[in-house]
Amino acid sequence: MLPRPKPGESEADLLKFQNQFLASKASPAVKVIKKADKRRGDGGSGDEERLPLQHDRDVVSLDDFPDVPPTLTPGPPKKTKFRRTHVHFEDPEEQLEHGDRHIMAVLSKIIEHDTSTGSVTLPLSTGDPFPRVFHRSEIKTEPKPEAGRRSIFSQKIAAKRAAEEAQASSLAGQKNTEWTTPDASLPPMALEVQLLRTEEEKSVGTLHTQRPCIVTGDGLGSLIGKQEAQKIHQENLERLQSMSKEEILEEQKRLLAQLDPSLVTFLKSRRSIDTSQKGEEKMELEKQEEFVHLETWSKSQHEAEEIAETPSFQEAAMDEEPDTEDFQRAEACTRMNVTDGNLPLKPQKEWLHMDNVEFEKLEWMKDLPHPQQRKTRKGMQARFSLKGELIPPDKDFPTYWGLHHHGEEAERAGYSLQELFHLSRSQVIQQRTLALHVLGHVVQKAKAGEFASLLKGNVLRVLLDAGFLFLLRFSLDDTVDNVIAAAVHALHALLVSPDDEKYLDKTFSWYQGMAVYPFVPNKEEEVEEEDEDDDNEQTPMENKLGRKSEAENKPDPEVARYDVIKGLLKTKILHRLRYILEVMKPVPLVVLEILDILIRIARHSTEVCSQVLDCPRLIETVVREFIPTQWDPKVAESGQLLASVHGVPCAAAMKMIRVLASGGRNAAARLLNKYEMKNRLRRFIAEDPKDLSLRREEAIRLSTEAFRLWAVAAGYGQACDLYSDLYPVLLKMIPSLSHLVKSSEENKSIYNLSIERATSMVTLLSQITQTAGCRAELQAQLSRSGPEDGDQIPPPPISWSQVSGFRPLIETNLKKCLKEICELGTWQALQPLATTYVIYLGLYYDNYSKQPSVNTVDCLEEVERLTFEMVLPFLSHPAMQTQWEMLRPCSVLCNPLSCSPAPESLPSIVSLSCAGGKPPMSLVGSKSPFAFLTALLVLVNSITHIHKGLTGKYVSVLDTKGLNDYLLQSWTTGPPSIFHSSAWLLRHEYHLQYFVLSLAQKMADACPDYGQHASLHHCVAMVLLSRLLPGSEHLAHELLLGLAFNPKLIPEGQAGGPEAADFSDILHLGSRTKLTQPGSVASISPLPSRGDLLKEAYQHLPFIQACYLSYFVCLEPALNRSRNAYQGRTHLIQSMLLPEVKGPTLPSDWPFLPLISLYNMVTGAETQGAVMNSFPVDLVNIMIRSLQWVLLLETWRARILQGISAAAKLVRLMCVFLTGSDLFLEGAVHCYTAALLSLYCHSKVLDSLDLDAPLPGLASFYDLYIKLLEQFEGVSFGDPLFGVFVLLPLQRRFSVQLRLAVFGEHVGALRALGVPLQQFPVPLELYLSPPEDNLNLVRQYFQTLVTGVLQQSWCPVLYVVAVAHVNSFIFSQESTTQEINVARKNMLQKTCLLADEALKRHLLYYKLPNRDSLIGFDLYEQLPPIRLKHLHTVTKKDHEQGASHL
Repeated sequence: MLPRPKPGESEADLLKFQNQFLASKASPAVKVIKKADKRRGDGGSGDEERLPLQHDRDVVSLDDFPDVPPTLTPGPPKKTKFRRTHVHFEDPEEQLEHGDRHIMAVLSKIIEHDTSTGSVTLPLSTGDPFPRVFHRSEIKTEPKPEAGRRSIFSQKIAAKRAAEEAQASSLAGQKNTEWTTPDASLPPMALEVQLLRTEEEKSVGTLHTQRPCIVTGDGLGSLIGKQEAQKIHQENLERLQSMSKEEILEEQKRLLAQLDPSLVTFLKSRRSIDTSQKGEEKMELEKQEEFVHLETWSKSQHEAEEIAETPSFQEAAMDEEPDTEDFQRAEACTRMNVTDGNLPLKPQKEWLHMDNVEFEKLEWMKDLPHPQQRKTRKGMQARFSLKGELIPPDKDFPTYWGLHHHGEEAERAGYSLQELFHLSRSQVIQQRTLALHVLGHVVQKAKAGEFASLLKGNVLRVLLDAGFLFLLRFSLDDTVDNVIAAAVHALHALLVSPDDEKYLDKTFSWYQGMAVYPFVPNKEEEVEEEDEDDDNEQTPMENKLGRKSEAENKPDPEVARYDVIKGLLKTKILHRLRYILEVMKPVPLVVLEILDILIRIARHSTEVCSQVLDCPRLIETVVREFIPTQWDPKVAESGQLLASVHGVPCAAAMKMIRVLASGGRNAAARLLNKYEMKNRLRRFIAEDPKDLSLRREEAIRLSTEAFRLWAVAAGYGQACDLYSDLYPVLLKMIPSLSHLVKSSEENKSIYNLSIERATSMVTLLSQITQTAGCRAELQAQLSRSGPEDGDQIPPPPISWSQVSGFRPLIETNLKKCLKEICELGTWQALQPLATTYVIYLGLYYDNYSKQPSVNTVDCLEEVERLTFEMVLPFLSHPAMQTQWEMLRPCSVLCNPLSCSPAPESLPSIVSLSCAGGKPPMSLVGSKSPFAFLTALLVLVNSITHIHKGLTGKYVSVLDTKGLNDYLLQSWTTGPPSIFHSSAWLLRHEYHLQYFVLSLAQKMADACPDYGQHASLHHCVAMVLLSRLLPGSEHLAHELLLGLAFNPKLIPEGQAGGPEAADFSDILHLGSRTKLTQPGSVASISPLPSRGDLLKEAYQHLPFIQACYLSYFVCLEPALNRSRNAYQGRTHLIQSMLLPEVKGPTLPSDWPFLPLISLYNMVTGAETQGAVMNSFPVDLVNIMIRSLQWVLLLETWRARILQGISAAAKLVRLMCVFLTGSDLFLEGAVHCYTAALLSLYCHSKVLDSLDLDAPLPGLASFYDLYIKLLEQFEGVSFGDPLFGVFVLLPLQRRFSVQLRLAVFGEHVGALRALGVPLQQFPVPLELYLSPPEDNLNLVRQYFQTLVTGVLQQSWCPVLYVVAVAHVNSFIFSQESTTQEINVARKNMLQKTCLLADEALKRHLLYYKLPNRDSLIGFDLYEQLPPIRLKHLHTVTKKDHEQGASHL
């Protein structure tokens, strides 16, 4: 029995079954019988009776040709045309057989035609070997007759007769015209040339035509109309002949500008129709002659086309409007005539089916013009190649490259972004795929900065604003694998930076390298003030929940505008990626790119890590498919191309799990327990990479990521039970790392991967050591706790004795590495491994000294042995000097441009700007010493902390010239800009500076003669305090505790610093005027000098320190998190993600922080209705300590506060007067405030004072000044110091609104502003120059003077100001508006009529300000002639006007 086909059989199987069936010669189960088609007329043809033979065909044979023709059988009856038009369902073979007849049915009786009476003519001799072939194009198309068609022969005869008749009529009625008909007697060559010349003249548009083309005279009668039209035509010709060519062209342009475009088209069509009708009457020349003169014809036609580009008019009037059909026909004809000159071929009337010329299609057949660079300032549209490269606008490419298309600027190669967007939504799969691939390449090159100097604007911003992100998201929902792969590739190019991941992996094993900043954009949407006010009335938890719900309700594009990752998460991209991985199972490249995208998403924040973990079946799919414990060993075969990575371990998947675990300890616990990652860690750590059934590189990467994942878990105090299981494996691996020092590995890539694996292994041991070091503390807490203390953290299952055995092994390996420091190439490769060794030893000894089971004497001996045997000899090595000297070239602080954001970076997509790699001479470059020197300083600080007696042995570190040069340049350079691209690098550099300062603190406490670099280290510490980033609160707290207020680091307090300050005040250094501190209404006698105040501040440094440390209470939660991380208390670490980077931990003006906090506290209390007339002693002391510290810094560390503007300092000092009602009257507060004011009134400071610029923490300076005026009016008691602060903002260069406020609404303050001129520290010239130009203010000056509100005894300073400006105004003779002129005259006239002679003399005779004068200014003894003349002129006119009125 023959087998039957089954589902799933291939074509080959079906052919095999067919051959078996034919070989068995079995009868088929079904027999096909063809029935007659009833729709056919010859249904009874008998075809169904024929056997279906394989080769049944009729063959024509003439072997048995009969002598007598057979009788003709009548044909089938004729069918109607309607029947023939029906559709016939007929087999093609049957149709062929039906139409194939025997030759006997074709031949019939032949009767010859009688030609005896016909004339026989011999053919003309042409000299050609063969007769000329007749071509149908030689027959002119005639209007088709209504009845029937005409054959070519009949058309030829008719054309011949028409030519004869036309020749006869032309001989009878030929007229004298400019051009003549070609003479038939001319030879063929001359005839052709004349015809061509005639055609050329016609195409140019000659002025001598036979008859008019526009004005025909049809409406005037047959004879009269034609005569009138001809008469008008002749007049037009005569007028045109009298004009030059330039006049004709100028008139033509004028007409074209005035006439309607549709009318112009119609006029052109009339002439075109006339010309075409004339051309139809001529016969074409012979084919030979046309070929001979082809070159001449092309040349003349080209010239005609160039001239025809400027259309000309001969008649500009018409009598009647044509109907619509005539107009459209004429317009089409004109379009053909005007446009055909630019077409790639010339349409001829004789061509079939070319009656309606499709110009758009013929336009595509033209040769593209060469692209040219436009000489214009307007930018050209950017076009890209298929590889995403920018194509220059003037560069020509072959058309077969596929870069040309029929869009805009067809001559330019490449695709614009708009065209790629349009192509990406095409219905053709290949077009969608191509567009997405090109966009992905464009994004890659844009992120690399290749378009920064070539294109105007940001390519990535343009793409995102155009909806590129959601275009990719829509493309991911496609059903075609190629489109999905292209969309994943483009999304990978947009989100992922491989170089960023490379350098993050490199810094993973640095000191505190596992902790990274989240990739959360800094720029968030601005919140309306109303919303902020509402939020202030709610609790912090309610605010947080409200903002979260508000963010969820925002549309996706609005969210993506500020944060691309959050915008993608709102589109359920995690679910789609999971579906692609789980169901569609794409190719390996797409899988790896999806894993990279998931890694980038997980780096966003802890919240996003939770969303990734909560996505259904996503983590299960990744763990099951890409981190299996068993797989096919064939993947390890060399040359084996992986068709799929599903079911094969992948290092990228392990890295994704590690990044998710870094999001928080809860996420790490879920991954380890729920998804059985512990078993997989055992699988890939216990086995050597070369024994894994994977490719060598992938096996090493997978093992490296497994160690890193375990290190992250150990950083939380988790997965410690694995240590007991894998302890023998680790004990075997650590000694084997020594072979990397002298490795014979030829493959450099594998060697570098092996170094990375070794560093991750040692980093794991460091974390486990820290976890074991916390066991004793947790054990003690557990033993002391009672039932009321609640749940306690259980101690880790690792004791100190279980980890101490690795220390000798690490030391042995480190010694071998340090010996290679002389070999530059080897040292650069081994430096990452040596760094982790040193970090391990530093953390080990730090925890070793805290263990209660360790003997203190043994610990000290161990530290001494390590110092003298390894550390000190290594520090004295000559190669170490090179390491210190490399700090400046590789520093971020000294080279700010090394960490600047990429040109195409966007705030909504966080990037570390590592595209293209970092140079070797950078902080993370191959030659950077920062990681190793930081680790070395960590070890040195651990040693000196344990053994204080060894501190002096490391003085050579602080004396290193390279280190001191680096520190000096780092703190004198301006503050760095904080971006994500700089924050992660600055954090590592700040670690090095902190440990240098920590060693300096120990050196100052242990060495009495320390002081050579004390000022330098104090300046670095003060600057570092204002630069430390979030997550480093512990370091800032330690700097405040030990360095910032350490008297030993401020040698000026002991070496004549106060005396130098007093000497400077005596010499008036830096001041234009002699500075005398303003007095006080309180009894303060005598006023202390600045030197005395500095001595007192220096002695109160411990109290100042306590004051500033108290303000760390608000930072207590962040301080605890930071302290836990730096002290290695792994059981308390909640996440490896640092706080978001929004700026430094402490503000740049942190020395003024107590003043601001006290002002906010008092203002808040007064807002709630409380009145604080007096302050407790501790609050007064806080104010004093803050002012003391600011005075000390302004005197001895002035450069540290240079980052704070003079206006900001002045505003913060104003808080002294705005806090309470009488705090400024306290003696110490008044003295220190006056001393600071004298410093801020130096010439350089006053020149830099800008009150119009925006100030940090202040919405409006005007509002603050109004509060200050109100406070002065209420509680000042005329205090001169308070008055100086009121007068300072009234300088001429500042806003006039401040002066209007004093002389307007708060004019009562003038009665109390009695600051003596001798105590006023600001030069009066700043108030008097330039002259006041505000008319309202000058009127208020004059009004207050005249009414007596402003008097010299009450307000000496402003009295001088008002008199000077009024005097300048009334005697000014500059040309200006009529209103000001009238005001000047009126004010001068009123001044002359004043009854107060003293004021009158002051206003008229004011000369110059003089601080030493009793009235504050000098007077003219006699007015200058020009002023006197002006005064007489004004008063005389006034007298004359008064007399005329009388």
